[in-house]
Amino acid sequence: MKKAFFGALQIGLLWVIYEIGLEAVKMLHLPIPGNVFGMLLLFLLLATGILKLQWIDMGATWILKHLSFFFIPISVGLMTLGTVFIHEGLVLFLILAVSAAAGILGTGISAQFLARSSEESHEQQHSHSL
Repeated sequence: MKKAFFGALQIGLLWVIYEIGLEAVKMLHLPIPGNVFGMLLLFLLLATGILKLQWIDMGATWILKHLSFFFIPISVGLMTLGTVFIHEGLVLFLILAVSAAAGILGTGISAQFLARSSEESHEQQHSHSL
């Protein structure tokens, strides 16, 4: 019972951060989705140590474990758009393919850059210790 209460509390905290992101985007008239701003806010809070990982870990783990369940409403909604897919399917496919390629490319370049800079800083630390 105690574990379920703390899990629900953690999910509530994540929801509050999400809502803050939505409201901040509205108030500041930012050209990004509120949920993305909320994720950036969550990252900033975790990176600065203002928010401790253990404060949201159980709730976030539960959400990730049941993530596929949250896509059911979207999937059902897509079933009603059959005519759109028939008429605009190729364009939608191209948009998805280009978006996926851009995401994969961006992630790969970022990972290589971070790995390279990590190796360089490790080598500098090693050369200074000699």
